Amino acid sequence: MQKKLLKTIKKGIIVGFTMTWDLAKIIFPVTFIITILKNTPVMGYFAKVLEPFMSILGLTGESAIVLVLGNILNLYAAIGAILTMELSVKQVFILAVMLSLSHNLIVETAITTRIGVNPWFIALLRISTSFIFAIGINLLWTGGQQVAQYGFIPQQEQALLTNWPEILINALQVSFIGIIQIALIVIPIMIVIQVLKDFNFLPMVSKVLSPFTKLIGVSEKTGVTLLAGIFFGIAYGAGVIIQTAKEEKLSKKDIYLVSIFLVSCHAVIEDTLIFLPLGINVLPLLIIRIVLALIITVLTASFWRKVDNKRALSDIP
Repeated sequence: MQKKLLKTIKKGIIVGFTMTWDLAKIIFPVTFIITILKNTPVMGYFAKVLEPFMSILGLTGESAIVLVLGNILNLYAAIGAILTMELSVKQVFILAVMLSLSHNLIVETAITTRIGVNPWFIALLRISTSFIFAIGINLLWTGGQQVAQYGFIPQQEQALLTNWPEILINALQVSFIGIIQIALIVIPIMIVIQVLKDFNFLPMVSKVLSPFTKLIGVSEKTGVTLLAGIFFGIAYGAGVIIQTAKEEKLSKKDIYLVSIFLVSCHAVIEDTLIFLPLGINVLPLLIIRIVLALIITVLTASFWRKVDNKRALSDIP
C-alpha cells in the first residue's frame, strides 16, 4: 500500500512537471508579449477602443485581451495576461468569475458535442452566464478597490519603460515568475488527481453521489461522468466522460443535464486553486460556480419533466 502510494505520488509529480512545461509553452510567450506591448502605445490604443464596453463589466479596456485568451485558448493563457496588468481586487475577481464560467470554449464545446450536446447551446449558456455575473458583481460589490497583489511576492508599482533592453529583461522576469507561481499550484493538484485515479476512488464515490444525482434530475449512472468532470475538468476528464456516456447508454436528458452542470462547475480543484496566485479569495468563486450549476441544472430538469408530462398526457387517448 505504501509502495503504491509513493509510486502514485512520484507519478503525480512527474505529471505535474510535464503539465507545467506544457503550460509554460503557453503562459511564457503570452506573458512575455503582453508585457512588451504594455510598454508600447499598442496596449493603450486597444484599451481605449474597448473601454466603453468593458466598463459595463467593471473592467478596464485592456482586460478584454484576458477574456479573449481565456475563451480561445485556456485559463493559463488568460492568467498569464492578468499577471502583466495592474488591476483592482474587484476587477481580478470579476475576471476570475467570467473565466471560471467561460473558458477554453473551442476544446470543451467540441468535447460536449461528442456526447450529443448542441455546441451553440453550450457556448451561449457559458458566455451569457459569465457576462450576467460580471455585470451583477460590478453593480452589487462596492469593495475590492485596492490594487491586487499577485502571487506570493508583493508587487511594486512600475512606471512604463522606454529602454528596449529594460523592457525585454522585465518581460522575461515577469514571465518566469508567472511560471514558477503556476507550478506551485499545478504540481500538488496533479498529485491529488493521480491518487484519485490510481486508487480507483471515482466508482466508489459515485454510489455515494446518488442523492446528488437525484437532486439535479439525472440517473445514478451519471455518477462517474459527473465526478470525472467535477474533479478533472471537461478537457482532462474527456475520456471518462465520453466513454461512460457510451457504455452506460445515457439518455438525451441525462447527457444534457450533466453537460449543463459541468460547463458551470468542472475541474473545481484546479480551476479554483489556479486563481490563488492572483491574490483573491477563491472560496466565493467556488461557491458561485457550485450554486449556479445547481440552480441552472435543477431548473432545466424541472422544465424537462413538465414537458415530458405534457407529452405523456397528450399521448393518452
